[in-house]
Amino acid sequence: MPPQFIGFSVFLFGLIVGSFLNVVIARVPNRESIVLPPSHCPSCLASIKPYDNVPILSYMILGGRCRSCRVHISFIYPAVEAMVGIVYLLLYLLDGLTLAFLGDVVFVSLILPLVFIDYRHKILPNVITYPGFIVLLALRVLAPLPVPLNATEHIASAMISSPIWTHRLLGALLGALAGGGSLWLVGWLYLVIRKVEGMGLGDAKMMAMVGAFLGWELTFLTIFVASLMGSIVGVLAMLVRGESLRMEIPFGVFLGPSAIIALLAGRELIGWYASLFN
Repeated sequence: MPPQFIGFSVFLFGLIVGSFLNVVIARVPNRESIVLPPSHCPSCLASIKPYDNVPILSYMILGGRCRSCRVHISFIYPAVEAMVGIVYLLLYLLDGLTLAFLGDVVFVSLILPLVFIDYRHKILPNVITYPGFIVLLALRVLAPLPVPLNATEHIASAMISSPIWTHRLLGALLGALAGGGSLWLVGWLYLVIRKVEGMGLGDAKMMAMVGAFLGWELTFLTIFVASLMGSIVGVLAMLVRGESLRMEIPFGVFLGPSAIIALLAGRELIGWYASLFN
């Protein structure tokens, strides 16, 4: 099949998955089933017909309102669908139809719901981060790596005569330790010094999940980019809205996009930065 047709199909598949992730985002924080009841309007509880549940298109046709009660539907719904479709397409252009593409798709599909849940509710549910850590650890160990061997795995492969999966497991565990451990340490130090909680454990759990898949190098890049983004947004919020220095900013909102940036272009960004010193 022509690559253009495959790419379009991948984009459509991303829209469909995005529609499902909207259900996850809406129901998981409320501890509701993501299967039953079927999709319905949160205002009038009317069931959404299949022809009103077509990603993006139905939202446009209905003018962003429920067919039954005409209550406004959040723009976040089509935004999530479009975002997932676009990222899936970028991953296809990066990986092709390979096992690496499958692993990257699972990674992104776990990260994006956390971003929007943290934005809405300021929580990162364990029901996603705990299974996500196991799934991504298994993908890193059993499937071909989504990124080339990192420095830890190169050293392990040179020093230890053992199956390649053990080197992958070592790299994944070090990545999880780098991501989750570093944020836990920062939060603990802030609590000890300032006597108030500065970072929740949810961020550390999310980054343990990210680190298990990306490895420690791209994980540190993720934290750096997220910190930069968060600082810029925080300064702008203080200037525009007059917020105080102690305002609460959900860090997962920045960690998620940064992890996807690291997945898509992390090696290139690290290489560019290193070239500045040559």
